[in-house]
Amino acid sequence: MKQYNQIKTKYPGALLLFRVGDFYETFGEDAITASKILNITLTKRGNGTASEIELAGFPHHSLDVYLPKLVRAGKRVAICDQLENPKDVKGIVKRGVTELVTPGVSYNDNVLHTDRNNFLASVYFGQKGQFGISFLDISTGEFMTAEGNLSYIEKLLQGFQPSEIILSKPHYASFESTFGGEYNVYKLDDWVYTLDFGKEQLLNHFQTSHLKGFGVDELELGLIASGAILHYLNETEHREKEHITSISRIDEDRFVWLDRFTIRNLELVFPQHESGVPLIQILDQTDTPMGSRMMRKWMVLPLKEEKQIQERLNFVENLLKDEELTQFLSDHLKPIGDLERLISKVAAKRVNPRELKQLSRALDLLLPIKENFAQNDSLQFKILADKINDCQNLRETINSHLLDDLPIVSNQGGIIKEGIDPELDELRSIAFGGKDKLLEIQQREAEITGIPKLKISYNRVFGYFLEVSNAQKDKVPADWIRKQTLVNGERYITEELKIYEEKILNAEGSINAIEQRIFLDLIEMASEYVAPVQQNAKIIAEIDCLNSFAITAKINRYVKPEINDSKSLEIKAGRHPVIEKQLPVGTPYIPNDVFLDDEEQQIIIITGPNMAGKSALLRQTALIVLMAQMGSFVPADSAKIGIVDKVFTRVGASDNLSQGESTFMVEMTETASILNNLSDRSLVLMDEIGRGTSTYDGVSIAWSIVEYLHKNIKAKAKTLFATHYHELNQLTEDFPRIKNYNVSVKEHGDKIIFMRTLKPGGSQHSFGINVAQLAGMPNPVVLRAGEILQHLEKEKVKSNHQQRVKDIPKANFQMSLFDVDPKHKEVESMLEKIDINTISPVEALLKLNELKNVFK
Repeated sequence: MKQYNQIKTKYPGALLLFRVGDFYETFGEDAITASKILNITLTKRGNGTASEIELAGFPHHSLDVYLPKLVRAGKRVAICDQLENPKDVKGIVKRGVTELVTPGVSYNDNVLHTDRNNFLASVYFGQKGQFGISFLDISTGEFMTAEGNLSYIEKLLQGFQPSEIILSKPHYASFESTFGGEYNVYKLDDWVYTLDFGKEQLLNHFQTSHLKGFGVDELELGLIASGAILHYLNETEHREKEHITSISRIDEDRFVWLDRFTIRNLELVFPQHESGVPLIQILDQTDTPMGSRMMRKWMVLPLKEEKQIQERLNFVENLLKDEELTQFLSDHLKPIGDLERLISKVAAKRVNPRELKQLSRALDLLLPIKENFAQNDSLQFKILADKINDCQNLRETINSHLLDDLPIVSNQGGIIKEGIDPELDELRSIAFGGKDKLLEIQQREAEITGIPKLKISYNRVFGYFLEVSNAQKDKVPADWIRKQTLVNGERYITEELKIYEEKILNAEGSINAIEQRIFLDLIEMASEYVAPVQQNAKIIAEIDCLNSFAITAKINRYVKPEINDSKSLEIKAGRHPVIEKQLPVGTPYIPNDVFLDDEEQQIIIITGPNMAGKSALLRQTALIVLMAQMGSFVPADSAKIGIVDKVFTRVGASDNLSQGESTFMVEMTETASILNNLSDRSLVLMDEIGRGTSTYDGVSIAWSIVEYLHKNIKAKAKTLFATHYHELNQLTEDFPRIKNYNVSVKEHGDKIIFMRTLKPGGSQHSFGINVAQLAGMPNPVVLRAGEILQHLEKEKVKSNHQQRVKDIPKANFQMSLFDVDPKHKEVESMLEKIDINTISPVEALLKLNELKNVFK
């Protein structure tokens, strides 16, 4: 326990897994925590004494089962192993922490998700509301940095979803109040976040005299955050970092601005509800983990450079023209596996024999892709073929050295082929030939002694021995040495047997040591290929993403969008890419046209009933634009898209009660963020602005916002504005670039049918009570709501009206919810003339039939 406590004090805040024999044990508070998270038994030692302490542990071979549970619970886990062989030590075995695993720093396959990066983020609070930020995925070597204002940092955190964030201790409270408590945060000393220290860390790591070659030398705040990450890796015992070969800047000017609200509202990578489906689930048909991870980055960082977008679209178009090629790519991509993380494990010296062999197989699979692309007529394909490095020497060396059927561990032999090392071959001859010699000894001694059932066996205590039954022991020669007496016989050894045993056992130990040395040499050699293999992995990921776009486009009938430099947006028969896949089989998605520009139709005010599809129309417009600028084909008959630089959405209701913000406050905060960051190429989607407050407050705010969007000549943002405030329909009379549209419905009696079609003109009804009825609201509530609505609409009740709602008279018959049809009045008149007390049953049936015919 003294040894344990000494190690524990070096890793405050970490849960220490302390290796004791065949178990990892936890003690004290760690044991209480581990037992709850892992659902393992909590015990005690020294019950009732001063040294009483809690214990909880699990077998060491189950580490891969239990470690992920601890890390995903947000725990930092220090793995303390035995650094000596207990057989060779008298007293306490030397122990030490071999790895500190945190939510953001891990190579463990069971901790990581194959389809997404595991980012560690570092945030630095600069002056004047500016921040530096850096992201590192140690499992892939991807290292990025940026700097900007609060909105930009929030967007990056929302998009990259880091598993862990580090920052300086003095800024922890500010971070919690600004970004909330949803992240795993670890605090570092303030001195770590300084420019001189950050630059020193980066220059020492990359072995360069400056950082100009990486394009980040001017990002001082970003460099401070990046240096802290490298320091943190050393603190967590991750000193093998050769696979972190570069650092890149996240250039705000290259990508479409998506604030954190938009990424959330559009459900690009995560659904807002458990049953929801994000866009990435539709578009991601990739065959490799690298491709899947790249797809996520493309999703949150769509391009806004026309040339790059066009290159991706052209690539997808070429793939669609050649169905055999898309199938060829899928067949060859699937077996590649996670090339990116394999080479990172090589650099970190954490690769096992099977993984090293898989690296070779993956590189072999690149050759047919390289050859196919080199022979393609497309220049794009030929350029990619030239960039793929065949790593010939690495592949040939691994293939020539490693056996095909390999164990996971490297220190128990059985991994190196014959003919690689003469000494190894000789020792194998002794080890395995020696066992043949033992058989020869057994047969010879059986003949000499006349003991036909004589056998040679082995156990760890006595080594090799001759076993003789009691019935035959009188035939044992005098020079045999008795080693053990059994119930049914005796065990003996001979001098000759001991000599061969020593040769065999020494040979087996030496074989394992030599194979381990050769394997480590292979890892060293493979480490020299980190950069070219990472480049190959990046190219394969890009090909995989574009092939996925081609597959998705073919399956879902997407079309190639036309990208241009105009400020207009024209979508013909656009569809929502997610909703159309969720509809029952045979149910078509109703498409809609959308046209927006900065001259004639800048703002569309969309009215119509609840449930009619206003929100879906808003979202599908944004998703089509983003898909196009990612390089994907889009769900429409045609789409002409002028480059959009920012997409803003304000959709749905939510609150942030932990920060003291009501639903309406959150709504206004998000809306303010939109209005303060507009540009002339922005796309703005607003849904039900102002619904969180009183009717007249809400109408006033919504009206003012639409006016502002129209009058802002410097930033005439293209806007879709869905609302239930029909008063806004008047705006089109005063502002030339505002147009009214409605999502139509068809009324049938007191029921409505959603047509889901966008038509010119404003709607005058919201049909909210009908939707309440569809939702299963009790019938008395629905009927009373209809009565109250009729009265309010008829009397136009205002705030100073004297009559109270509760005094509104109840109707004396079950009226229709919407008294707009003159036939209702006719029926009402006929009903009033009927005398229930005198009418016969037959007359009643005839009268009922007459009433029914009125509605035919």
